[in-house]
Amino acid sequence: MFYGEYGKVLAMVLAGGKGTRLYPLTKYRTKPAVYFAAKYRIIDFALSNLVNSGFLSIYVLVQFKSQSLNEHISRGWQLGGALRDRNIFISTVPPQMWTGEHWYKGTADAIYQNIHLITTFDADRIIILAADHVYKMDVRQFMEFHLKNKADITICATVVPKEEARSFGVIQVDEKNRVIGFHEKVADPPEIPGKKGFCFASMGNYIFEREVIEEVLPEDAHDPLSSHDFGKDIFPKAYKKYKVYAYDFTTNKIPGNDKPYWRDVGTIQSYWTAHMDILRPDPELNLYNFQWPIKTVSYGDPPAYIYPADGYKPLVVETLQAEGSRVLGATVIRSVLGRNCIINPGAKVEECIIGKMSIIGEKCKLRRVIVDANVYIPPKTVIGYDLEEDANRYYLDESGIVVVAMPSIFLRSEKKYYTYGWEEIAI
Repeated sequence: MFYGEYGKVLAMVLAGGKGTRLYPLTKYRTKPAVYFAAKYRIIDFALSNLVNSGFLSIYVLVQFKSQSLNEHISRGWQLGGALRDRNIFISTVPPQMWTGEHWYKGTADAIYQNIHLITTFDADRIIILAADHVYKMDVRQFMEFHLKNKADITICATVVPKEEARSFGVIQVDEKNRVIGFHEKVADPPEIPGKKGFCFASMGNYIFEREVIEEVLPEDAHDPLSSHDFGKDIFPKAYKKYKVYAYDFTTNKIPGNDKPYWRDVGTIQSYWTAHMDILRPDPELNLYNFQWPIKTVSYGDPPAYIYPADGYKPLVVETLQAEGSRVLGATVIRSVLGRNCIINPGAKVEECIIGKMSIIGEKCKLRRVIVDANVYIPPKTVIGYDLEEDANRYYLDESGIVVVAMPSIFLRSEKKYYTYGWEEIAI
């Protein structure tokens, strides 16, 4: 959708976040590359929103530990053959230091360092989306609101209770949703007119007119006092000079009789909670809407498999299983199983997230545990029942959720082995 009623539109996806609060899941990968819901990566939601909405000119701005993210996009998000041209692409953009020998200093600086891409594409307007949230949104409705109001900048906002709004950038609006103030994580955030007790929180998704972004970003780049962040630096000044509006995300309608969804999964607790939410019979996040599919890389993995073994009958309840996952005479309750993981006989896994290629040994007991990818849990291991003991062996989040990180990476000269199922595998 690069011509027509919306003009020529370029999308830029901010995917360089460290995700420090999600450590150790971000030990070897950037936050947008963290796995979600058994088979997806977090970035798949932002990209699916754009593609489903018909916006196919997309730059993904990467930075921190981006190799797995780069490979994910190259394997599953390439538009090839007759489809690919100068207006149809999904391309990763690492820091190229056009403006100096430094990485992206903030969200605004990330766009500024790549402002030449806007020029060479000859965009009329620019969509900027965050890649580190889980959300479903028809971006066309966001754009239509922007054009209807003849806005210079439109900020996508979700409605949150006032007591929660203190941890967000809060948008102050008038009765027509024009922005009259922007407050970054303040103690007494302004409420939405007519909605007492509720505030507009910025979601990190924006639309800019090209002429406006070409004015505000160079000005911010040369401000020595700026942190070069949209929420902290750009918007508190921009609404005084330009027509800035807030789009109410809760009014968005998803095809397929679906509803919009947004969650910040930036902490271990929120990440785990989001997974438990999708296991409900009628979850807010619907992964089975074929009119609005969440797309991702497809592998040639075999189907998921459940089978009795060693005298144990399998029991799997309220569980999401990716391709190739195997439950062999084990009990799995309210859990998420990644690709090609194995739960061995006699094991009990409850309210857990098990990463791809991980193996849970015989007669293990896991409760409220996140197991990252490629992990081997030896037989009869117990995790999640004695948190004091767990804290000595694994990562214990303040919420009480235990995280078993990916194995450490060793040089060949430092080769170490551990028993991985039926054979020894170097890690």
